Order: sequence, then C-alpha cells, then structure tokens
Amino acid sequence: MLCQFTVKNYKSIRDEVTFDMQATSISEHEDKVIRDIDGEEFLPVSALYGPNGGGKSNVLKALQTLVGKVLRPLYASTNNAGILMFRKNVNIEPFKFTEENKNAPTEFEIFFRTKLAEYRYQLYVKKEKVVYESLDRVKLSTKRRSGLFERDNNNIELKGDFTKLTASDELSDTLPFLSYLGIAYSKNEVVRDVLEWFDEGIDFLNYGNPIQELVVAVEHTKNIKQLMLQMIQEMDLNIVNFRVEENENRFDVYTKHFVDGYEEELDLEEESSGTRKLFGLLPFIATSLIEGNVLVIDELDAKIHPILLKHIINMFTDLNVNKNNAQLIFTSHDLSTMNSEVFRRDEIWFVAKGKAENSKLYSLVEFKNEKGESVRKDAKFDKQYLEGKYGADPYLKRIIDWGKINA
Repeated sequence: MLCQFTVKNYKSIRDEVTFDMQATSISEHEDKVIRDIDGEEFLPVSALYGPNGGGKSNVLKALQTLVGKVLRPLYASTNNAGILMFRKNVNIEPFKFTEENKNAPTEFEIFFRTKLAEYRYQLYVKKEKVVYESLDRVKLSTKRRSGLFERDNNNIELKGDFTKLTASDELSDTLPFLSYLGIAYSKNEVVRDVLEWFDEGIDFLNYGNPIQELVVAVEHTKNIKQLMLQMIQEMDLNIVNFRVEENENRFDVYTKHFVDGYEEELDLEEESSGTRKLFGLLPFIATSLIEGNVLVIDELDAKIHPILLKHIINMFTDLNVNKNNAQLIFTSHDLSTMNSEVFRRDEIWFVAKGKAENSKLYSLVEFKNEKGESVRKDAKFDKQYLEGKYGADPYLKRIIDWGKINA
C-alpha cells in the first residue's frame, strides 16, 4: 500500500507538498477504509481535481519519476515490452521560476507498506546526481523502527540488517543506492521486499501509451480475464467473451457479441473508442484488485461514462470486492462522482497554481475558507467546487485567494 508521498521542487511544484493515503479521523464511510494488520487505516481511493495546467498530472508524474529512477537501472537491458517505460531516461526537472530552485535538488519521500513492514525512502536528486538518500523500516509485527542505510552524496552508512552488506567504492553518483542493492543483493530478503513493491506494488496507466496497455491486456491470467468479463457484463456492453491472437509480434483482440440469439466476433478496432479504451483500462483494474497493488491513472474519466467511473470507484471502496487492499489514485474533471455518496472528504484532493506559477496540493478534509470554516460532510461538494469555494476553480488556472491556501 501507499501510505504517503511528499515531493518538493519538481516541475510546477515549488514548495513541499504531501499526498496522504492515511485515513483521517472522520465519521463518513468508516466501513470503506482499509485496516491493516496493525490497526492502521488507509484509503482505497483518492481523486485529484483542479483546472488544466494547475499541476494535477505533475503530482502523479513525480511519483512515477521516483519509481522510474529506482527501477531504470534494474531494467536497463531488458526487452520486455511491458516495462519499456523504465528503460527511458528519467528526466527530473526542478521548478524553473526562481534561480534558487533551479540550482536546488528535487526531493522525494515515500512511505509504503508490504506484508512485512512499512518503509520510508528518501531520494534527493540534483541535475541527475543523487545528493541524499535513505531507507528506514518499521516491522509491522513488532512496531520496531530501524534505519537501513543513509547516503549523503557518496558517503554511505549501512545500518541494521544492512550492516553485513558492502557498498561499491565506484558507485556512480547518478545511481540510487537502492538500485545498486537490487543489482548486487537481489536475493537479500529486505532488498527484495522493498524492490518488489516498486516493481509490482504500484502501477501507472497513461492513455498515451497504447502499446503498454495492449501488452498488459494480453498477458492476463485466467483470474484477471474472468474479472474483466464480469466487469464488462456488468457494464452491459453485450460482449460475452474476448480472445487475443499474436501474429508476428502483433496482437489482435477480438470481442464476441451475442445479440438476439446471433453470435458474432468483432475486431477490437471495429468497436467504439470508449470500448477500446476499456480494453486498455480493465486489465489494470482487474490486476490491481486481484494482486492488491496501487494503481495510478492520469485522467481516468477520459472517454469513460460517468456511471462506469462510479462503478470502478465503488469496486475499490467495496471491501467485499477489494479484498486485497488495492488502492486507486487518479486525476479527474468529472463532477458527477464528487459527492459524499462516493467519496470521503479525505479522498478528494485539489491542485491549482499560486501567484508564482507554483502548484498547491490540499485535501477537502483539511480545507478551510477565509472564515476558518471546514467543509461539512453533507455539503454539495460538486456545487461548491464549481462556485470556486475550494480555491481550485475548474475554470481558472490559479488559486482563488481563500484562507491560507494562497502563498
């Protein structure tokens, strides 16, 4: 699970912002939070709203950039199409509108959980060079916290369970030490536990990468296909089955329809753009729910009907369906789901820009207007958002000056 992610000095994000998947102490939808084995509570979904150009996508890109920075060295020579995204050079861009930020490192901090432990990983990068890095761990069974390593420039201190490991004297200053451990000590239990989360515990979907979507669609297991078919039938698309053919490194998808007693197959290319989009999306949804990973999607509502969007959200918040603690994080412009029936207040986030082109991130549960008043749990979230009462007005790029949000 993702617990918390903090980033500073990345693209439009000048100041430190924190995206939190820990459930707050509020009374709504208490039956729709994930309770881990130690009693800690986490959110199954979170949605980011705000105007175009406000920085919503940059929050998700920052998270993907951190994951890519760690994984790229491990996959530098692979030809697996499903992970080609991690072979690309990871370009970490600082906030460019002040000289101070242009010359300062970009800072990442992430808290995440596996079945064994909660980890905190920090990575500071300046012009591709790692200037600071650390990894800590809390065992869920004992609640005992211990450091694992700390790197300040190229001075590396190994701690706790890592004291028996050794660091290379020729470690590149652009290579994260965590990546080096994955290469040199892939069989170490703790190293494997950490890197399996980066590799398999979090997944990113962007509609601009159809090759990756298609590969994932054909590399499904029987359980994933079964769940996909169940979701398709619940969406009333008249598709009763589908199959995938591979011909000379080309994948073709065929859908089977049953209409008034007549059965016929269609090439996926003959389907509507919305149905084609679903076949790029549903394998990710099914995999996340079955394997219990974190799924991050930019513009989930693109070409998706609002009823379908609500259905997908409900699958993650219904713990009878989401039995493996999967989490869904997405950006959206759709307001039909921005209400207290679908979301808790801590599951709704806003992103918009301040006066200096700097993106601000804040949740609905922590928002206070100029009178210091919090948003009521029975408020009309969508109506108040459209009225600009939450600062991130959907029709304006910049933050409206409410309370302490603008700076």
